[in-house]
Amino acid sequence: MASALTDKLSRLVKEMRGQARITESNVQDMLREVRMALLEADVALPVVRDFIARVKDKALGQEVLGSLKPGQALVGIVNAELAATMGEGVTDINLNAQPPAIILMAGLQGAGKTTTTAKLAKHLIEKRKKKVLTVSGDVYRPAAIEQLKTVTAQAGAEWFPSTPDQKPHDIAVAALDYAKKHYFDVLLVDTAGRLAIDELLMAEIKDLHATLNPVETLFVVDAMQGQDAINTAKAFKEALPLTGIVLTKLDGDSRGGAALSVRQITGAPIKFAGVSEKIDGLEVFDAQRHAQRVLGMGDIVALVEQVTKGVDMDAAQKMAEKLKSGDGFDLNDFLAQLQQMKQMGGLSQLMDKLPSELTAKAGQVDMDKAEREIKRKEGIICSMTLKERKHPALIKATRKKRIADGAGVQVQDVNRLLKEFEQMQTMMKKMKGGGLMKMMKRMGGMKAMKGMMGGGGMPKLPF
Repeated sequence: MASALTDKLSRLVKEMRGQARITESNVQDMLREVRMALLEADVALPVVRDFIARVKDKALGQEVLGSLKPGQALVGIVNAELAATMGEGVTDINLNAQPPAIILMAGLQGAGKTTTTAKLAKHLIEKRKKKVLTVSGDVYRPAAIEQLKTVTAQAGAEWFPSTPDQKPHDIAVAALDYAKKHYFDVLLVDTAGRLAIDELLMAEIKDLHATLNPVETLFVVDAMQGQDAINTAKAFKEALPLTGIVLTKLDGDSRGGAALSVRQITGAPIKFAGVSEKIDGLEVFDAQRHAQRVLGMGDIVALVEQVTKGVDMDAAQKMAEKLKSGDGFDLNDFLAQLQQMKQMGGLSQLMDKLPSELTAKAGQVDMDKAEREIKRKEGIICSMTLKERKHPALIKATRKKRIADGAGVQVQDVNRLLKEFEQMQTMMKKMKGGGLMKMMKRMGGMKAMKGMMGGGGMPKLPF
């Protein structure tokens, strides 16, 4: 997520914190670096100028000069103004309308409108307990209609059929009529996009807006677009009364300028952020928390939410009871732990939410390699019989060869997994009878993290 911008600003944050005295000279030096970092991240020039001016006014005021720790106070100002640039706090989706509440999705082709429509449907079903209908008005790209049908099914919502020979206006009227007759709470309308802004696109979406009178008109923008995102935002703002923004591909290695620019350019709040390609990869946007992540401070709240969401509490309870009763930890349990890790979103998403100082101390871990390793271990266990998983001691040379062939790996990989399993089994035995807390205290926080990654001399956990 905006890695280049985060790296530069997090380095500046460390330098600022170390400042014992704040003078006009070192504030100017710091602001020059911040300005360059923002411009290189494709933040719009007017947004950069406004941001720098606000930080300078507060940094040279009594707020910092009278502080006992001026460096930390300066970091606080940068953090607060960064959050203010993206919008204060959280702005929820508005469903205060007679059902069905209509949400119109707008944006260019390739921004991720169709996938975002399904992600939003899932969010409304799970978080707001709504009955959701989706419909595609993109008659220019037949694949878009089928794509929406597929992702809507994954989201657990209902899809209203449309065909390329229909007019978007007629599709919208028919979908609205169906939604009313079948008592849907929300109607999500996916619209056509283009590779660039054109008159036909704008005329069509204006007509849909007039026909449907949506309670929300969401502008979906690719966070990796850079300066192009600003021009697109201006065009859609002039054409439609935008009520909110959805930033997609925020998990990409992008410059991140769109996240800092679109809110100020459109005047509409950022309501959601796409943080992964998965159907549940949509987060309610919190400007304060996002600012902390951009500055390398991490987002521990989001980390806890992600882990909690990904953990199967029933399975965890059964595991705890099994360990307490003294039953052995077998390869089925080991596989379940690997699958829990995948459900949490993978290592890269978890590490992205940790403060940069912690991730640096944890060592330079190749996340792609680590996640490939998880899949490899999963494949090896899935190549075993149920009896072998239950009784790993049965796995001798001939069985190892068969398992390796089935998983498409070397026998050494099978040996390595079995060794890690034995180490994990030993750790689980120590957990019985309250030994877990003692063990964690002996490890120490960061040492434990390095152990999980396979670093140091500690036994590797399955991820």
